[in-house]
Amino acid sequence: MARPKCCRTIGEKPLFRVFRPIGSLGPVLEEIVLTMDELEAIRLADLEGMYQEQAAESMNVSRQTFGRIVQSARHKVAEALVDGLAIRVQGGAVRLAEERTFECAWCRDSWSVPSGVDMPQTCPRCKHAQSLKQE
Repeated sequence: MARPKCCRTIGEKPLFRVFRPIGSLGPVLEEIVLTMDELEAIRLADLEGMYQEQAAESMNVSRQTFGRIVQSARHKVAEALVDGLAIRVQGGAVRLAEERTFECAWCRDSWSVPSGVDMPQTCPRCKHAQSLKQE
């Protein structure tokens, strides 16, 4: 019997749940399901550029588990892109992080906001816009 999956921490729920190729014929399209923890792993590793150890800590999993999650996610995304399949984001044993931390690339100030609150548009310290990154 397989071990139950532990609950993984994600920074935020995805804004969009389905991605499909433009120009696909008909309403029926084969889908690949990407779990929310797999999407979070891609976000942390590929979008945010985190090292696996740091990303694993952010998701409250071991580095080895994070490696398996991101490998599975990348395989699914590659398959969808190559074969023209839709991607549906759903499921996974996840919970939202209590807070999200941001850093201003301009002044290097960092601050936290509760989960569910929109990403700030400007740095509260220097008021510089479009230089924020989630840690």
